[in-house]
Amino acid sequence: MAMSNKLERRHFLKGLGGSALFLPHLDAMASTNATKSVDLSVPKRMVCIGNNFGFVPQLFFPEKTGDQYDLPDLLKPLQNHKPDFTIFSHLDHGINGQGGHAGIHAYLTGILSKNSKGFKERNISVDQKAAEMTQSKTRFSSLQFSSSLSKNNKLSWSNAGVALPTITNLNQIFDLLFQKSSPAKKRTAERELNSQSSILDLVKTDADRLTKQVGKSDREKLDRYFSSIRSVEKQLDQTRLWIDHPKPTVDYQLPKEAANLNFSKRVPLYYDLIALALQTDSTRVITFGTADIGSDGGGLGVTRGYHQLTHHGKVPGYIAELSIIESFLVKKFAGFLDQLSSIEEPNGKTLLDNTITLFGSGMGNASSHSNKRLPLILAGGGFRHGRHLSFENQNNRPPASNLFLSMLQQFGMETDQFGQSTGTLAGMESV
Repeated sequence: MAMSNKLERRHFLKGLGGSALFLPHLDAMASTNATKSVDLSVPKRMVCIGNNFGFVPQLFFPEKTGDQYDLPDLLKPLQNHKPDFTIFSHLDHGINGQGGHAGIHAYLTGILSKNSKGFKERNISVDQKAAEMTQSKTRFSSLQFSSSLSKNNKLSWSNAGVALPTITNLNQIFDLLFQKSSPAKKRTAERELNSQSSILDLVKTDADRLTKQVGKSDREKLDRYFSSIRSVEKQLDQTRLWIDHPKPTVDYQLPKEAANLNFSKRVPLYYDLIALALQTDSTRVITFGTADIGSDGGGLGVTRGYHQLTHHGKVPGYIAELSIIESFLVKKFAGFLDQLSSIEEPNGKTLLDNTITLFGSGMGNASSHSNKRLPLILAGGGFRHGRHLSFENQNNRPPASNLFLSMLQQFGMETDQFGQSTGTLAGMESV
């Protein structure tokens, strides 16, 4: 006999001001005809985490391949999630000798900015390609965070070949996601949006006139400029669409001193906000860059700068301190997977099951400025995991962009090409 006070998920969702904060499935929601009134479908998400300085190869990659491999000490914090991720070795973008530190900017694109001219979508990054599918479905089509103020943390790129800015301030991120706006602030925001739209109209008029007066080379530059304008227009339209939608309410509070905390205390807070942004469906695509730990050693007890340590020259003392930083990054990533796997979604799966989560770098060996053999881990997202996949002995070794194409298809995009991909990556199976 059905309970008279049966709870329905839609009632919960109404109480959240229209936000899609998915609650765990409760017994009180159960009914023989529950699926008739409740939509159990959930969206796919994508999170791409990048470390500018890579990881020491001999510490990162397992010795064995397949599903019978042992995690090296550096990756031991991930042990509980071993069935939830795949480690890839001998994948890269084929730019060794051209990239160096610039290779970190090609991490999610597979194409150096300077080499992108001949590509239809230039050096668009995989996160921004995925964001094309979300558009107005969420308040933010994508979000870009960074733990560093450094301008060298360029992970996300538009289809115009423009690096997208990152947000570093934790309080700003929280306010952007969850701070309620008064009616007066909303009206002010609307006026600002209208003003920006007017400015864009004037800029487009001037650019149109210039196009008729310049040569081929300059027209190409203007085409890129127009692409940037269209991107801004889309952002303005999306902001206008969501301006009257209330932001979600969350039971979470940042420490008052969040912005002034050292690196080791700030990184977990970024992960907290990323998980909340996904859970509330504020966005479905996020990048997060972990870079400079700061001059104080980031609270990790290291005595030298992070960049200096990456150029270790195989000096044991340098590698020992570098491993402290790398271990910290792996531990916090493991904690993030803990968070995602603890959040149940309406379809009975976890947020991790529904989130394609990439962890890695565009730098293979920072000590030698190598962009070969990138450290890459893919977790969640509905793929079959629990393996170390190596492509060392293949005659036609696939580019890392094949992995990105597999990610995009799993995200739901109907495409057979991304960057310099030659197909999807062998061994990437859905479950």
